[in-house]
Amino acid sequence: FAKYLSDFLAVYLPTHKNVSKNTIHSYRDTFKLLLRYCQDVKGLPVERLTLDGLSSQWITDFLQWLERDRKCSISTRNQRLAAIHSFFRYVQAEEPAGLFHFQKITSIPIKKEKKAVVGYLTPEAIKLLLEQPNRHTPKGRRDLTLISVLYDSGARVQELIDLRVCDV
Repeated sequence: FAKYLSDFLAVYLPTHKNVSKNTIHSYRDTFKLLLRYCQDVKGLPVERLTLDGLSSQWITDFLQWLERDRKCSISTRNQRLAAIHSFFRYVQAEEPAGLFHFQKITSIPIKKEKKAVVGYLTPEAIKLLLEQPNRHTPKGRRDLTLISVLYDSGARVQELIDLRVCDV
């Protein structure tokens, strides 16, 4: 396990997959948590951890531990699972003898999460917002124009800032 994890983080991800340092750090953090879980919760010293010892049930229990005990969100849990899936897909190619065992881990599904409802302003709130700038001053007319363009176009602030006369 130790050799494959080291090669995965130090060689495979940066050179073969060309992922960012942030991705590598995120994957590394996932495995730090997994190692802590194996040691503290399962009572297995890190130096005795093997690929065969990491069953799909252990990974599922680890994911539940993340949510229940560490209070991680579903999206964080899914990100950790993606790192584990990536590692075991790598190990499948390196160690075909354990293919069936590794496929059971890579088949652990991501967890669905509820989509947040996008909030919106009521017509009364929009009217109140558009009444705020002082229309008798140049800055007030500018502000009213900016707010109106944002509302009418649905543009982001950065998109509004990037607008040029030739874009209109």
